[in-house]
Amino acid sequence: MQLLDLSLIGRSLPLLNSDMTALTAQLDSLVGSSRFLVLGAAGTIGQAVTKEIFKRQPKKLHTVDINENNLVELVRDIRSAFGYIAGDFQSFALDIGSIEYDAFIKADGQYDYVLNLSALKHVRSEKDPFTLMRMIDVNVFNTDKTIQQSIQAGVKKYFCVSTDKATNPVNMMGASKRIMEMFLMRRSHQLNISTARFANVAFSDGSLLHSFNQRIFKQQPIVAPNDVKRYFVTPQESGELCLMSCLLGDNRDIFFPKQTQFLPLVSFADIAVKYLAQLGYEPHLCQSESEARDLVHSLPSQGMWPCLFTQSDTTGEKDVEEFFTHNDVLDMDRFTDLGVIKHPAEFDEKRLNMFEHEINAMKREQAWSKTQIVALFNKMLPEFDHKETGKYLDGKM
Repeated sequence: MQLLDLSLIGRSLPLLNSDMTALTAQLDSLVGSSRFLVLGAAGTIGQAVTKEIFKRQPKKLHTVDINENNLVELVRDIRSAFGYIAGDFQSFALDIGSIEYDAFIKADGQYDYVLNLSALKHVRSEKDPFTLMRMIDVNVFNTDKTIQQSIQAGVKKYFCVSTDKATNPVNMMGASKRIMEMFLMRRSHQLNISTARFANVAFSDGSLLHSFNQRIFKQQPIVAPNDVKRYFVTPQESGELCLMSCLLGDNRDIFFPKQTQFLPLVSFADIAVKYLAQLGYEPHLCQSESEARDLVHSLPSQGMWPCLFTQSDTTGEKDVEEFFTHNDVLDMDRFTDLGVIKHPAEFDEKRLNMFEHEINAMKREQAWSKTQIVALFNKMLPEFDHKETGKYLDGKM
């Protein structure tokens, strides 16, 4: 996991310092006396959460992820950084949607806390109807399944990570997470559930910032939008935020970082320039992809790196990042660095059943279109304003 220089994302101080310092003893005590299951443990956020739990000496920590290679690296990383604990620590390379996972839960299932960090997180996942359906399965139905299993096993608390893109969503990924939150509210009448919305995790696997590392390593141009600004948290901060929501959140609470001067909006192009400067390069602004590809063979030896900074024109790009709406009830006083949305207990059973019924009907037919799914999302979320341009990130360098 990237050791991040905060200056790259426009900051000088860790985001959650005050709350983490004040709550250290309470978090240590809760973790040290509890059993944990972390789903999606091999992703960037999942790894961060797993480390936050492990270093506090839990009684039991089981990690699950479909990505076998990343799971192996997580274990190596933990052993190298922290060593060993007296508690039961194991990893399992399993698909949450599989029969094997169900058998694993049936064989054990004894946990106090279940944290679900699994997700299809990319806006580009909506480019085709088949990946889009898998996104619905992972983000909505696998979540609902694991909650039901947690209820049956007598789990104390369930946490599932959401996203800032679920607030007034304009893309299918954000809308799928907003629908997931609706399913969470239904199950919250049977089990205590909390969640979190937060900003982009800087240099997380598969992210644009992570691709900067890949482009340099592979001697390829740097590409970034110059008109998109985002909030960024570090991987460690994402793990801290999720752990606090899981352990300290009340039922139906949605945690988010407060938007203060310590969490500035930063453009991807600005980060690229700072990133290159740290490596000793000046950006050379190109006018086309072909120019950038050609110059990458000659410019680096001159202390320059070809960059293509363009305006964003792809489907689903949100103009602004936001963590809550004007209709949400907020608690801004409980924590120094975090705000909490006090989500109401209501949910629309008929709407949730309709969503399940229509998705299952599409699957039985083994035929569906993106247009059908967008229409269904609009039924679920009347405020959903899908931003469709007909252009997708896979069509760009």
